[in-house]
Amino acid sequence: MIDFILAGIIAISCIYGFINGGADAVSNAVLTSGQTAVTLTLSILGAMATWGGVMKLAEKSGLTDRIARLISPVISLIFRGLDRNSRAFKAIAMNITANLFGLGNAATPLGIEAMKELKAEENCGEVASRNMVLLTVINTSSIELIPSTVAALRLTYGSKSPMDILPCVMMVSVLSLTAAVVCAYVFDGVGRRKK
Repeated sequence: MIDFILAGIIAISCIYGFINGGADAVSNAVLTSGQTAVTLTLSILGAMATWGGVMKLAEKSGLTDRIARLISPVISLIFRGLDRNSRAFKAIAMNITANLFGLGNAATPLGIEAMKELKAEENCGEVASRNMVLLTVINTSSIELIPSTVAALRLTYGSKSPMDILPCVMMVSVLSLTAAVVCAYVFDGVGRRKK
């Protein structure tokens, strides 16, 4: 379905551009957008490889384990009924740690592993448990201490200080995460009351 929507948006944009006399702009965009996309991808890839390497070093040195232990009381508070020694708990801690460093791509496999472990441990069948919903919400609206991908994008487009957005990113991350977790608990409670 999304394929048809995107194809429709592209077709409508091209038709509108040609009707309004912007055929040159449409042609230029078609010819240059591929080059821009490749350049952008390569620049982001370098930053992601660097931070991915830093994350691997942090993991090998035990830093991520220490961070996971440091945030485990908060995880226990949010993910109620989950055993601290379970594989799901450890995968959730690693997922949150990766998100703290702004490594969304490194966090994704950890999130998938955590979701599989939660499904096995909570034996919830086809319906997501509250902890699974919370994991999805936290993974989507996570707190970032180092917004590495956004900083790489800003650097690519000529920012003199790509990390100057850090206070705003922190504030928005904390607010969105708080709102998301509260909504997950409120709507979970509403769903349970209706049953």
